This record gives sequence, structure tokens and C-alpha cells, in this order.
Amino acid sequence: MAVKYIFVTGGVLSSLGKGITSSSIATLLQHSGFDVSILKIDPYINVDPGTMSPLEHGEVFVTCDGAETDLDIGHYERFLNKDFHKTNNFTTGQVYMSVIENERKGKYLGKTIQIVPHIVDEIKSRIKLAGEGSEFLIVELGGTVGDIEGMPYLEAMRQMKHELGSKQVISIHVTLIPLVRAAGELKTKPTQHSVQELRRIGISPQILVARCERSLDKELKRKLAMSCDVDDDSVIVAEDTESIYKCPLNFLDEGILTPIARHLELKELKPKMDNWDMLVKKIIAPKSSVTIGFVGKYLSLKESYKSLIESLIHAGANTDTKVNIKWIDSESVEENPALLYDVDSILVPGGFGERGIQGKLEAIRYAREKKIPFLGICLGMQLSLIEFARNVLGIKEADSVEFNPQSKEPIIYLIEDFIDTQGKKQLRTHTSPMGGTMRLGEYECHIKKGTKLYEAYGQKSLIKERHRHRYEANPKYRELFANNGMIISGECNGLIESIELENHPWFVAVQFHPEFTSRLQNPNPIILAFVKQTLAHKKQ
Repeated sequence: MAVKYIFVTGGVLSSLGKGITSSSIATLLQHSGFDVSILKIDPYINVDPGTMSPLEHGEVFVTCDGAETDLDIGHYERFLNKDFHKTNNFTTGQVYMSVIENERKGKYLGKTIQIVPHIVDEIKSRIKLAGEGSEFLIVELGGTVGDIEGMPYLEAMRQMKHELGSKQVISIHVTLIPLVRAAGELKTKPTQHSVQELRRIGISPQILVARCERSLDKELKRKLAMSCDVDDDSVIVAEDTESIYKCPLNFLDEGILTPIARHLELKELKPKMDNWDMLVKKIIAPKSSVTIGFVGKYLSLKESYKSLIESLIHAGANTDTKVNIKWIDSESVEENPALLYDVDSILVPGGFGERGIQGKLEAIRYAREKKIPFLGICLGMQLSLIEFARNVLGIKEADSVEFNPQSKEPIIYLIEDFIDTQGKKQLRTHTSPMGGTMRLGEYECHIKKGTKLYEAYGQKSLIKERHRHRYEANPKYRELFANNGMIISGECNGLIESIELENHPWFVAVQFHPEFTSRLQNPNPIILAFVKQTLAHKKQ
């Protein structure tokens, strides 16, 4: 069948949950037996979010093919349990760059380059590319209706509806129904104005998803349907819920598949959600609980660790355990180590920069000496090597060139140095315009048999995981580490991918980012093993 397109827009204000709405609809269609893909369009001018601060944009999600994308791509993968690629996310910056490059090459035969048709045509071609090979493409447009940056995308939506027809293209509008507490009333006027703005430019949504703090009664639903010109059964309530993974079930209960099937001329949709429902129940009402000490530096905006937080939820759902996170500012640990005393395990995530490093080193030392389960990720592995070198091997000047470019004992150094000295040209690296070379995307990791990593991954000798970093463990020190109680448990083309401690119940650190491949129905093995060890440690 020809690809059917479902466009998801947002109104009134941002952060209403368009990504979760898109993921939930895609999940229901996938569990109904369809091949579903999703596309996120970001209207900002940046080429990608790779150079944005975590405080500005939240987490940068990395796809298997090395694209730095919006964090909503992570939601898509976690909900649909499948890999997405660079074609599943594009920005205004990419669109304009492509059109300008084509103009410079003379591909437009000397014509004046304009928003319509050239920019809009480029947008439509990218949308169609993302949908190739799928039966459904859910297209989420970032931002809010009325934003000047989003106008070319809305025009592309309008044109695709005109070209392909209403049986192949529908529009879903996510909007806020605010609760005015002083009056005790839910207000529909902002939604009416938002839909009027869409209709002004030629788009009439077929379905409304109404975000609200409490449910809408029949009268309010009917009022919205009448004023926004949608069917009575096409006003879908999206109340705040205990878990984002309950949203597909809530949408199913609200009957969202009925208008979707009617407009796209599909047979009755009956998704099989039993397994999903069971996992959601374990998230909301688990039998056990643990507390993990999360030692980081971006704690003012937890969106910076979105994939990692979700991966812990996945592991908890699959072990019937509530994973409580104790957020510990790494700078505070330097002054108050007692912050670590009441946790069941310690996690040191990835990150960039020198701020808070001493606190993370203290947390790693505490986990090593007190035999507490520990997982280090990316920077967390690098700091584990530095801590071991300083406090076990006695190399007091052990450091990373990221923090000390003139270090006499560079335990961690730049990936360019490794490529130059080792001749590993087969490593796929990306150089940004800012001049930094990064290892991005999926790489193979060869695992040493008999290690905790080997057991966690089901006794596999070869795995694939994703990376986002520009510093590496210096192989010059590997023998010294190996001869003094540290196991190099994973490698990639001569690079150290993971380490463990011999005389420790469970101390594992990895250079890759396991959180990027974790899904609700398929949790990442090393994070799952970490949560299991945390639970076992608590019971002891």
C-alpha cells in the first residue's frame, strides 16, 4: 500500500508532548501489524543539535549511523523498539544548506530561489524519503503553530494533503486546555485560536489531542469538536499520567484509532498490547525498589540525561523494580561525601568539561573501596581509569588532556592521537566545523569471555553499541592496568571499550553509551545487569 502520512503539530505552547503523542500513535499502529516509521522536523536554523549546550536543548540523541539528533528520536526508538537513522530527523539548517548547495551547482537552471517552490519542495522530498519502505510515516513538526520558522513546513503539509488526498494524509493537532484554578474551569479558547491559525493557512486538523490536568466532560468535548470542526469522537483527551509508557494505552482507551481508521479508510484496528500493558503495570506498581546515586553536573535540567533515565525505567520494568534516582551534584560531593552513604549503587554518566570532575572521582573511589555496585559511562569510564591510576597505581599526575592538555601522564587522550600513532584509519570519525573530531554512532565491541560484560550480554563475544565522544583511553597504560587488578573486558580496533575490577563484586565502566539502545520491551543488557546487581546489593 502507498505510504500514509500522519502529521502532528502543536499549538498554544511548546513542550506539550508531541513526541510522546507521535510515539504513542506509532506504537498502536505498529502493534496493529503495520510497518511504521517516524520523522521529527526541527525548525531551528542549526544544522543539528550537536553543538548546542545540554542546558539549551536537552540531550543530543545519537543514531546508529552517527547522526546527532533531537531527543525525540530517542522516544521513537524506545517506543517502537527499532533503530532510526539520520533521515528520521532534519532541521531548517539542513534544508537551506541543501538548497543553497544545489543553487551553487546550477541545479535550478538559473531560476530565482524562493521559499515556494524550492524550500518547500526540498522539505517534501525529505518527508517522502523518511517514509520509504513503510506503510505509515508519523511526521512531528517541532515548535508551535504560528512560529515564523514553521511556516514553510506547514505549507509543505498543505501541499502534500492537496497532492495525495485525504485518504493518504491526515493532521493531528496537540493543544493545551489550561485549567484556570481561580475559576476552577478548563478553557477551550486557546485551542480554538490555535486551530483557527492552522485553518487560516489551509490546514484543517482531523483529530485534536487535548493536553489537560483533568478529564474533559462530554459538553466540553462537544464544544471543541464544534468550534474546531472535527468529529465528536476525534477530541482525544491526554491527561497527565504516571508514566509516558501508559500514553498509548490511554489513547487506545480514548478511541484514537477509530477516527484514524475512518479517515485513512482502514479496517478496524485491534493492537495487541498485552505485553506492553504488563510492563507499564510494573513501572507504576513494582514489587521492589532501589536507590541509585546519579552523580552528574547537569542536574538543573534532567532532560540532559533523558535516555539514561529512561533506560533505568526500562530495566526497572523488566525486573519489577522501582528505580529511584538520587540526584547528586558532582560539585557537592567534593564538600560532602556523605551524599553517597545512603545509595544502593553509584552511576557516573557521560559529559564534557572539567566542572565537577573531582566530585565524580570521589564518587568512583567510594564505590571502588566500599564494594558498591558501580556503572561508569563514557566520561565515567575515563574517570574510573584516572581514579585507579592515581589511587591504586600511585600515578599522582594521571589526568585527561581534556582537563590538562600538558599532562605528563595522559591516561585519557584525543582520538586523533590514537589514529596518528596506531594507524587505525578504519575508525569512522566525524569532524565538526568547530574543529573537534568525534567518534559517533554504532561500533563493534569485542568482549572478553568470563567477564561481567560477557555475562550481561548473554555470553556474546561481539556486540554493537553507540558512541559520542572525542577522548579515548591511552593504550600505553593498558598493561599496567591489567597487571594490577583491572580487566580490559571490551575492545574496538585496539581501543579500550570497557573495564572491570577483579576484586570487586560489580564494578563496570564502558566507553560507549548503552542508554541509546535501551527500549521498554528490550532493555540494554549492561544497564539491566547494573539494576539487578543494585537490587542484589540492597537485599544483602
